[in-house]
Amino acid sequence: MATMGTVAFSTPALADFRVCNATQSLVGVAIGYRAAAGWITEGWWHIEASTCKTLIEGPLASRYYYLYAEDAERGGRWDGPTNMCVAEKEFKITAVNDCVRRGFQRAGFQEYDTREQSSWMVELTDELPPGGPTPPSPTGTQ
Repeated sequence: MATMGTVAFSTPALADFRVCNATQSLVGVAIGYRAAAGWITEGWWHIEASTCKTLIEGPLASRYYYLYAEDAERGGRWDGPTNMCVAEKEFKITAVNDCVRRGFQRAGFQEYDTREQSSWMVELTDELPPGGPTPPSPTGTQ
């Protein structure tokens, strides 16, 4: 599997969490976050090449969000060290423990620290950073 890069930043115009697909492939995306009911993972958003989708509408309620994505055509993925649950079809799963025992799959999600901004955008790219095979650390800009 190819490791792919991400770039994250806040956007002042809209209050939401958006993911932009800067690749030439269809991408499936899942998001994880902490809610009043506990940890939640949701997916799949299908994002066409060179387009964006809003995953969470309105001002962000959490500081940390977690993202996992798969390239539907070439098989690469954008992942990270935080294990959460996903399913094959559209899903909204409460809790992140015992994924397999509960009939789900476990996937590694990348953490994004929104620094309590009201909006955030992640751009998925298929470019590797200079000097190494791991994706760059997500960074925010005002």
